[in-house]
Amino acid sequence: MGVLQLKEVIYTYQTQYQKVEALKGITASFDAGKMYAIVGKSGSGKTTLLSLLAGLDLPTQGEVLCHDKATSQMKLEQYRREQVAVIYQNFRLFPLLTVAENVMYPMELRGTSPKEAREKAKALVERVGLPETVLNRYPTMLSGGEQQRVAIARALGMETQIMLADEPTGNLDTTNSDNIFSILQSLAHEDGYCVIIVTHDRALAEKAEAILELKDGKVVE
Repeated sequence: MGVLQLKEVIYTYQTQYQKVEALKGITASFDAGKMYAIVGKSGSGKTTLLSLLAGLDLPTQGEVLCHDKATSQMKLEQYRREQVAVIYQNFRLFPLLTVAENVMYPMELRGTSPKEAREKAKALVERVGLPETVLNRYPTMLSGGEQQRVAIARALGMETQIMLADEPTGNLDTTNSDNIFSILQSLAHEDGYCVIIVTHDRALAEKAEAILELKDGKVVE
């Protein structure tokens, strides 16, 4: 049984001129310890699907299940805080906080003491291959690849089992893309995370255990 499941998920939204069915009956299951790639052309429904998995919205019909419980039966804010961690293409680090403070942020929200949070932040930064010296730097002092590693460290600080990534290598060169992908892959295989990435990079997607390809809101078999 997957830690995350989609059961006949339909998502419809209304524009000024028409009603659009962005997702048309998606069914899928995602297991812990594996990496999944969601691919498809622009407008295929990838971003909409990820937003539902992340608890940013609810399906119009069907269910998103986390550990067999529907997100429609949860408080979405609590779901986002306790069940899923999300990393983004543009990193979304707090520019006025140091690396340590960025990584500590989700821990302190849960009531972890500053001393314990900083020790954990140090370990997590090392886990993603960054030296301790970056802890007191600000995001703008880092390269894009380093910022994405910090974003992953912060996501790890949430201590969830599910890691979602929206085009995590989209702003990076090939070397940094490969490094970030390797980190995410090791989180799945070595740490037991369920890792789901949305990517336009077919070469990276082919390294995942399973590929979910979307076209016009449907899964391509």
